[in-house]
Amino acid sequence: MLQRVVFFDIDGTLLASGGAGQKAMENALVEEFRINVPFEGVLTAGRTDYGIVTEIFDRYQIAHSREQHERFRNAYLERLPDCLQSLSGQILPGVAELLVALSSNEDLVLALLTGNYSEGAWIKLRHFQLDQYFKFGGFGDIHADRNSVADSARATAESVLGRSIPGRHCCVVGDTPADIECARSIGAVAVAVATGTVDIEELAANNPDHLFADFSNLNRAIDRIAAISRS
Repeated sequence: MLQRVVFFDIDGTLLASGGAGQKAMENALVEEFRINVPFEGVLTAGRTDYGIVTEIFDRYQIAHSREQHERFRNAYLERLPDCLQSLSGQILPGVAELLVALSSNEDLVLALLTGNYSEGAWIKLRHFQLDQYFKFGGFGDIHADRNSVADSARATAESVLGRSIPGRHCCVVGDTPADIECARSIGAVAVAVATGTVDIEELAANNPDHLFADFSNLNRAIDRIAAISRS
């Protein structure tokens, strides 16, 4: 049996950080770059960290050099653990049980497809003790476009598993229209969950293959996610 790949978004899908990610970014921008109120008018849901920072750099005319992006990323990553400790986050309903169940299914491989910087993703997952379920994924280190992150995630899965992986053998689980769109971009099954900032009506309007208010109905969630095409 060929293993199928379930790609999970992080923020709003697996966990709510209590705003720790944005707070750490804000602190880095204020303290390192002397930018006041850096997130005013900036939308963040479903976007990559690189894309968000690129917009802010454009707005404040900061050079898009590798050095400046690394300067920001390092400042953000230094502040993220403390923000996670000081703000009240949580694992979202049903997620812990769902990951246990899916990871025990030998036909499935769990991976990440997130807009987070790679190290930021692992910091968040370690904080909530969810890191053990994932070994690889696609991240928001260099791509502003989430569809490009999806391409990278599938390419990494193909490298790890040593075979071509058609889209129908993939599933993308996320909480925003961008997650649904990037699933479509690689031909994957789109599973949407309304535990983030986007309400269930807006998610429904984007026509995911499966839609959940949350994952508290564990049996239904396992059934839908584990039903990725075996053909």
